[in-house]
Amino acid sequence: MKSLEEYMREWESPAKMVQNSPWGMGFEFPVQRQWTNIIDELQSWRKTAVMFDQSFHMMELYIKGADINLLLSSLAINDFRNFGKDKAKQITCVNENGYLISDAIVFGLEDDLAVIVGRPPVCNWVNFHITRGGWDVTCWQDLPGWEDKSKPRTHFRFQIIGPRALDILNDVNEGAELTTKFFGMGYMTIAGVGCRTLCHSMSGSKGLEIFGPMGHKPEVEEALVKAGEKHGMKRGGARAYGPTAGESGWFAAPLPAIYTGEAMKPYREWLPMYSMEGLNSVGGSFEPEDVSDYYLTPFELEYDRLINYDREFVGRDALLAMKDRPHRKKVIYRWSKEGVLQCFAGMIEGGTMPQFLDIASSELGWQHYDRVEVEGRLVGISGYPLYSANERAWLSVGIVDPEFSTPGTEATLIWGEANGGTKKPSIHEHRQIEIGVEICPWPIDTDTRSTYRAQK
Repeated sequence: MKSLEEYMREWESPAKMVQNSPWGMGFEFPVQRQWTNIIDELQSWRKTAVMFDQSFHMMELYIKGADINLLLSSLAINDFRNFGKDKAKQITCVNENGYLISDAIVFGLEDDLAVIVGRPPVCNWVNFHITRGGWDVTCWQDLPGWEDKSKPRTHFRFQIIGPRALDILNDVNEGAELTTKFFGMGYMTIAGVGCRTLCHSMSGSKGLEIFGPMGHKPEVEEALVKAGEKHGMKRGGARAYGPTAGESGWFAAPLPAIYTGEAMKPYREWLPMYSMEGLNSVGGSFEPEDVSDYYLTPFELEYDRLINYDREFVGRDALLAMKDRPHRKKVIYRWSKEGVLQCFAGMIEGGTMPQFLDIASSELGWQHYDRVEVEGRLVGISGYPLYSANERAWLSVGIVDPEFSTPGTEATLIWGEANGGTKKPSIHEHRQIEIGVEICPWPIDTDTRSTYRAQK
């Protein structure tokens, strides 16, 4: 099988490769598309509660051995030296120049056993360093359901979030008191099945993520659904999953900063062409000639709060050199009603259409980068466009130059790719349009913003 490095040589440039990837949008959330209707599912995490099945779409990398903490501390911007059983942390990795590879969550299952859960880039990056040797650890992968349908997953994984979530979970819990501190791990028993929990919310709402042995998924699922009925809980399908990130302010898919540089070449030679990184595609109106212009820093996504410089790790010196510079700010863009209506009007009028705007998520590639301008000057980028039934608006998470980051500032988002669109199969021939956007803080909901990370 070709490596990513070999595949890249077939293209004019890495930027052209990701912009014109023949794999198109690449990924679809591999669960039931919709359980009831899209509006009720989208509003449920603000009104009552929602249950998402997260059992199939994330990669899991299991790491076992005495050097887990040393390994992770050498690769992550945050410190894992005191990590262990029943602890969970966000793991964020950068390349040697300080640009983001990706982030994920790592769970301490035992003092000598951990699992990284998330999109593939962090799992692949850690796996690569383990294969190079020098660490007293072994690892094995549990691939996402969309990547290897022949193998059952190790764990089921559900997330219950919303104002009634803890009522539901307390009703169904047969074990000890729930652990509800933000990012705290705990235990509960459901239908006689021992489960582990994490207080982590995609939308910023209260609730827990629950995981346990995959063989016991049916009885746990049935018990949760039954307990949720009297509290008005909805099941969230694939269509409703994306907007949770948009409302909370999570930039879900930065392009991994791996496609340039001699230091990353051994990694590209190790990665197969048929990895996420090889299949990657980028949609949107931001189309630089240099792929590194897509790269983001931890400061821009407000991950700098995680950085611990008190040890050596990949990218440490580069981050130290850039930390006192001005950085773009993470924001939520609220799209103007007039701009959205202009887009939909173009779908039913004559002439070339604008790029299709989908409900509830317009995923035109694995990553999405749109231009944000003020008076024709590029001032920021915008990620996946998501429809929020709670805000009654289209939203997108992105970054903007600091002088334009004040809430209420207005800017212009360029919707659609230049010259009719790139060659990705996910893109139809279209024309670009301008959509007004308003800068908003994150999470976008005022009440959620005041309680985010404050769950006790």
